[in-house]
Amino acid sequence: LAETGLSRPVAMKGATGQKMDLRGRMAFHKVPAVSIALIDHGRVQWARAYGTAITPETLFQAASISKSVSAVGALQLVQQGKLALDAPANDQLAAWKIPDNGFTRATPVTLRMLLNRSAGLTVHGYDGYPQDQPLPSLLQVLDGAPPASSAPVRVDVRPGSLWRYSGGGYSVVQLMMAEAAGQPFDRYMQQAVLGPLGMNHSTFDVALAPAQRTRVATGHASDGTPVAGGWHRYPESAAAGLWTTPTDLAQVVLEVQRAADGTSGKVLSHDTAQKMLTRGLGEYGLGLYVEDLGDRTSFAHSGGTTGFRAQLYGYTHSGQGAVIMTNSDNGAALISEILASLSAEYGWPEFKVIEKVAVAGDAKNNQRIAGSYQLLGKPALLIAEGERLYLQSALFGSQRLELHAQSSTAFFMTDQDMVLNVQRSGDGPVTGFALVRGANTYMATRSE
Repeated sequence: LAETGLSRPVAMKGATGQKMDLRGRMAFHKVPAVSIALIDHGRVQWARAYGTAITPETLFQAASISKSVSAVGALQLVQQGKLALDAPANDQLAAWKIPDNGFTRATPVTLRMLLNRSAGLTVHGYDGYPQDQPLPSLLQVLDGAPPASSAPVRVDVRPGSLWRYSGGGYSVVQLMMAEAAGQPFDRYMQQAVLGPLGMNHSTFDVALAPAQRTRVATGHASDGTPVAGGWHRYPESAAAGLWTTPTDLAQVVLEVQRAADGTSGKVLSHDTAQKMLTRGLGEYGLGLYVEDLGDRTSFAHSGGTTGFRAQLYGYTHSGQGAVIMTNSDNGAALISEILASLSAEYGWPEFKVIEKVAVAGDAKNNQRIAGSYQLLGKPALLIAEGERLYLQSALFGSQRLELHAQSSTAFFMTDQDMVLNVQRSGDGPVTGFALVRGANTYMATRSE
């Protein structure tokens, strides 16, 4: 069913529930390769890869799923007494410290806050470095100093006051871990996490060994063209630097499940797993998004680097989950369709297809809405074609996403579970729109 039973995450009420073929959807989304590991009954039931010259042992960039694996390594140092979750982070840093200001003097940053993304730190994510560009050191990344291409990592709100995604926070964690372990971050992670979990194809080595370079997938842009040089490099290893396979990442899912359920974990204790799966601020525990479903807890993380998209998902108590990795900026939409298929086949409590009611499109209203916008700092288009309206943004791949009207100002999509609410200034012209995706709302402003 994972190959032939794909469904869009949203369906219009009354429409025939047509199932789709995986390879056809790969072609539609311009995703050259996808690799999947399925977890059921507490073990990897199967691992399959789709695409030219791709096998289940092909390496993909885990992107931000690196944070979940890094959190396991950081918490093992806590278990060993080499790091403390609630002591000031600056007391556990030597070569560099979080610059003090009024926010940090009132409330010091802690490792727990860093792992939970509630430390008030800047730098959402990293763009990586093409093969022909010099790599900054970790200290240069933290200070935003050349050749680093990212901004300095700084506290700009009171620590512990809000949840905010911060790759920068995990760069601070990376330094804390290397100093506490007394060895480079990638070597520590190999010794403490990847090796013990049997993640034999995985590495945090930014350079990649020659043998590994022959087994990596080439990243692809949203228009289907390969990333120059094949991939970008990420010295921000804890935040985005892991190369791995779905089968290897499934070992992390299994480790969290076993430790949380009270059986012996190879790396994590039961108490540590419970800490990971307990929400702090936001929908986030320590290195994982978590959701209490009553009879079980789901835990997850997604990832996106230049040319790659990936998703890790697991459930406590039921021993179920999956890891899906793609080599395309368009991979997220395909991953959503695969998750819906797996959910239907294996009886997961989430990823059910949502039915929504649409009203007839209005060509005149669509013309008023159509135009150029700025969404998360990038251009987005709303395109009117008679009674049909489309969103096009590189944030969601090269394909246009059709918008189905619920009213004159509210629209939904079937390709992704997102809602678009048009913003007007009173009875005046359209000034922007709000894009709602899960618990997050992203504001767009009109740019014409």
